[in-house]
Amino acid sequence: MQLRYNFRVYPEPAQRDALARAFGCARVVFNDGLRARRDAHAAGLAYIKDTDLQKQVITAAKRTGERVWLSEVSSVVLVQSLRDLHTAYRNFFSCVTGRRKGSRVAPPRFKSRRDYRQSIRLTANGFCLRGNSRLYVAKVGDLRVRWSRPLPAVPTSVTVTMDAAGRYWASFVVDTDPEFLPQTHAETGVDLGLSAFAVLSDGQKIASPRFLRRAEKKLKRLQKDLSRKAKGSKNRAKARIKVARQHARAADRRRDWHHKTSTKIIRETQAVYVEDLAVSGLARTRLAKSVHDAGWSAFVNMLEYKAARHGRYFGRIGRFEPTSQVCSACGIKDGPKPLHVREWTCQACGTVHDRDVNAARNILAAGRADRLNACGARVRRAHVPAQRGEAGSHQKGQTAQAGIPVF
Repeated sequence: MQLRYNFRVYPEPAQRDALARAFGCARVVFNDGLRARRDAHAAGLAYIKDTDLQKQVITAAKRTGERVWLSEVSSVVLVQSLRDLHTAYRNFFSCVTGRRKGSRVAPPRFKSRRDYRQSIRLTANGFCLRGNSRLYVAKVGDLRVRWSRPLPAVPTSVTVTMDAAGRYWASFVVDTDPEFLPQTHAETGVDLGLSAFAVLSDGQKIASPRFLRRAEKKLKRLQKDLSRKAKGSKNRAKARIKVARQHARAADRRRDWHHKTSTKIIRETQAVYVEDLAVSGLARTRLAKSVHDAGWSAFVNMLEYKAARHGRYFGRIGRFEPTSQVCSACGIKDGPKPLHVREWTCQACGTVHDRDVNAARNILAAGRADRLNACGARVRRAHVPAQRGEAGSHQKGQTAQAGIPVF
């Protein structure tokens, strides 16, 4: 399986300029390829093939006076930028034809130079790991990397990213074998919420840390300072970076906590079942800030790929399953209940239920039922690709976080 390992990178001033050129050239090539295909579609011409598009916007463009500066960066960066465009188009076409499941995918859009997050991707031809613990990037140089842990294998690709806070990261994709944990008989259902981040079927409640809410006081002051700065001034750029760093600090803490909590659950249980929540729908309600602060989707994705890596079973139950209406003791459906009702008594058997614990137990029962088919055999797990969002190593004084969690 593929795993991602993220490390903090500290480029020198000259290397920052080289990375800025690489970011800009990759963005221009992406936009040129997108414009060429849009113009061909508007003119009623056939879809431009990948190889023909590469010759047009890279090979031929380098020979013109308007795009001669594309030769200043590695060709691997430009080719990979076009491959991102190819992937975006294929995902869009698969969604239109119905071959791609999940939420609707929009057609690719132009990239803006005003985006504060820029990235480039290189294959093995464009980078290598030096013996002096440096990362060599073609036409950029040897980058100083803070190695918080060793790589388990030779990486197949690397993505160099600059985030909104001005930090640089190197994300390596590594092919590794699964690391199976010892077998255990414990199984658990997880009910996600806001008052408590997660409630397990054994009655354990995991409190919500609310990292964004805790950072709101300082964010309020920094955002006020930002609003007072003149647009386009250097002071406004400095104030923007301070706000971005505060948001990044809250996001890093949340990601680190997600990794530690999900790892603990995977280690202690053989099978984990969660409810398939409509996070995008809940994020449009008055609880949007709390929903985003909880980060349910990222947490569930961590549980899924960690279960695949360590030989555990991960299952989702339908979002329309009445987990809060059914008595987990006798199975009688008692009807919907308002959110302020946190405890209720079953009218059939008289059992007093905690709302969240009862839901977690029903999730466990529904997950077990879905896990077994008619013959009693286990359902095969689906392939889990390398995750895009991962924790990483940080500056001195902050917690070093693993790219694919701290195991």
